[in-house]
Amino acid sequence: MSIIGWIILGGLAGWVASMITGNDARMGVGMNIVVGIIGAFLGGWLVSLFGGTGISGFNIWSFVVALVGSIILLLIVNAFAGRKRYGPNT
Repeated sequence: MSIIGWIILGGLAGWVASMITGNDARMGVGMNIVVGIIGAFLGGWLVSLFGGTGISGFNIWSFVVALVGSIILLLIVNAFAGRKRYGPNT
């Protein structure tokens, strides 16, 4: 997948994951993209542990894998950050 595909997939997955975990108001576009890309790697790694295929291109399965990884990443960040969240207005 090209870098543009990673940015688009990561941005979408990070944005949806931030809405699900309640972080949307604190995260900007850049942070959504970063969370989505890291979440895609995390989700791909987790799926491969169970014998599945991780990110396989720009498709629905890859989006689901990236979304699950992004949600897990944000839940971990929220657990360690507690009430001290990222962003200037928190």
